[in-house]
Amino acid sequence: MNESEPRKVVVVGGGPAGYTAAIYAARAGANPVLIEGLAPGGQLMITTDIENFPGFAEPLGGPELMAAMRAQAERVGTEVINDVVEAVDLSSRPFKLKLTGRELSARTLIIATGAEAKWLGIPSETKFQGRGVSACATCDGFFFRGKKVAVVGGGDTAAEEATYLTNHASDVYLVHRRDELRASKIMAERVLANEKVKPKWNRVVDEILGDDEGVTGVRLKDTASGETEDVELDGVFMAIGHKPNTDFLGGQVDLDENGYVVTEPGTTRTSVEGVFAAGDVQDSVYRQAVTAAGTGCMAALEATRLLEEE
Repeated sequence: MNESEPRKVVVVGGGPAGYTAAIYAARAGANPVLIEGLAPGGQLMITTDIENFPGFAEPLGGPELMAAMRAQAERVGTEVINDVVEAVDLSSRPFKLKLTGRELSARTLIIATGAEAKWLGIPSETKFQGRGVSACATCDGFFFRGKKVAVVGGGDTAAEEATYLTNHASDVYLVHRRDELRASKIMAERVLANEKVKPKWNRVVDEILGDDEGVTGVRLKDTASGETEDVELDGVFMAIGHKPNTDFLGGQVDLDENGYVVTEPGTTRTSVEGVFAAGDVQDSVYRQAVTAAGTGCMAALEATRLLEEE
C-alpha cells in the first residue's frame, strides 16, 4: 500500500456495517481500505446462534458470519488492516487518520465502529455471556420460549426489552436498583401492566448463578438492607445502556446527547462532508446486524457517488 496516496474510501470498523460498506465500495471500483479495530466482528463475536440474519436456514455463530463477511470483502478487492485508529483530523480533505503503526489519508471516510453494551462488570457475567447472559432481547429472546428470564435496568431500554421478552418467556423479572423506573411514563406503564413482568425493586445483581450448561439463576441484593435472595431462571438480559465507539473522533463530528453520530435523516451523511456513519455507531434504536449491513450499503453508495460527482 502506498501510504502517501489518499485512499478513495477508508472504512473504520470491522462489523456488519463496515464489511458491507467495504463490499459495496470495492464493487464500485473504489479500492477501499478497512481498518478492523480492537474487536473485529464487533458484538456478534459473542453471539453463539444467529437465526434472524436472512439467507441462512440453519442457525450460525456470530464469528462464522463475520468471517464470511470479511472473506467476501477481501475477495472483491478490500484491503483489510488489523490495526486501530487512534485519532483523526477531519478539518480538511483528504482526511488524516493516525493508526498505531502508520498514518493514512482518505478522500471519504465511513465510520462503522459500532457501540458496546454496558455491563455490570462482575466475573460471572463474562463467564456466562452467550450461555444465558445477553444484552439484546431482539437477538436472543427467541431462545427463551417458555422460560424465566431477568432484565436488569430501569430506563426505556429495559422497559422495551422486558416487554419484548414477554412474547417468549413465561416470566420476566425486572430488576432495578430504585423503587420506580426511570423510563418514560408510557413505557413504564406498559411494561408494569403486563402480567408476565415481575418487578424486583431496590435490587441489584450480586451474582449470576449457573453450571456447565449455562445460567440457572441470579443472586439479588437489597440496596437498603443488603439481604440477598436467589431467583431461579434461565437467562439474564442487561439493559443498562450502550456506549458508541466515538472517542477517536475527538468531537469533530456532531454527536447526540448519548454519544451516537448524528446523520441526516434518510442518509448516512454526518456533519462533515465526506464523512459517513453506518451501523450501531449511529443507530440507537434497532441495533441489528441486518440494519447495520443496510446502512453500510447506504454509506458506501453515498461515498462513491460523492467521489463520482467530484
